[in-house]
Amino acid sequence: MKNHEEAGLPVLQHRPADGHKGTFGRVLIVAGSRGMSGAAALAGTAALRGGAGLVSVALPESVQTAVASIEPGYMTIGLSETAAGGVTESAFREILPHLTGKDAIAVGPGLGNNSQVRGLVRRLFVEATSPLVVDADGLNVLAEDFRSGTLAASQGGVRILTPHPGELARLRGSSIADVERDRETAARDFAKQHRVVVVLKGPGTVVTDGDRIAVNSTGNSGMGTGGSGDVLTGLLTAVVARGGDGFESARLAVWLHGRAGDFAADELSETALIASDLPRFFGAAWQDLANRHADVSGSGDRK
Repeated sequence: MKNHEEAGLPVLQHRPADGHKGTFGRVLIVAGSRGMSGAAALAGTAALRGGAGLVSVALPESVQTAVASIEPGYMTIGLSETAAGGVTESAFREILPHLTGKDAIAVGPGLGNNSQVRGLVRRLFVEATSPLVVDADGLNVLAEDFRSGTLAASQGGVRILTPHPGELARLRGSSIADVERDRETAARDFAKQHRVVVVLKGPGTVVTDGDRIAVNSTGNSGMGTGGSGDVLTGLLTAVVARGGDGFESARLAVWLHGRAGDFAADELSETALIASDLPRFFGAAWQDLANRHADVSGSGDRK
């Protein structure tokens, strides 16, 4: 049954007054490569602004210092890299000790697209026991595995995939036109077949677990800019790290991401909006959500 955005607001997450940084989620983000270090920084910053208590960003050693200098609030983990500045498959052994105790993991932004990355992402998808968000290059390197039906999380938590239409087309082995012809059906059928949550990005982002489906109403054209998806990845991972249902967590994160984009566009214009602006407006989005829930509780009316 469809559950469009108008059917109700996403669930507001409670933050206990006696909470601490461990209470609010431990996040690991595997991202970045030489020339794409900004993707790692955007995702890490967004995870912090998304409410995660502790955020670690694992990335190639050659870009570790640059990414660490952008935001002091997250930790960085240097990984073995190829001559081209991308992570190696053997970096999984270096990541492995850091998987323990993580409430959510993200992989993909800015990693690059080669066999070494594919091996690393595949191992994370299959072996990580925490919920896993897969985006960008993480999706591209797994496309062949999804098309062949050989990929399944053997013991892990929920897997949330965040493709744009081109990426979903590659995952399905179809054309972009086929995806765009019926976005909801394309996303729902893929989610059901592979037992994942799909966040099909674009105007009216579709969130589905193969059964439930929501079409997001927030956001604007200013968010069609490089790095916006990396910000969503970080925010989504932070929300997932708080626990609860994967579908509802994805729905909440998508709504907040778009709402932050609306606040950013109001101040900066849609034309001037860039991805690094978005985390600055997460606070306004969180507060707006809290106010809407207060109005619903107080009057029974939804805005």
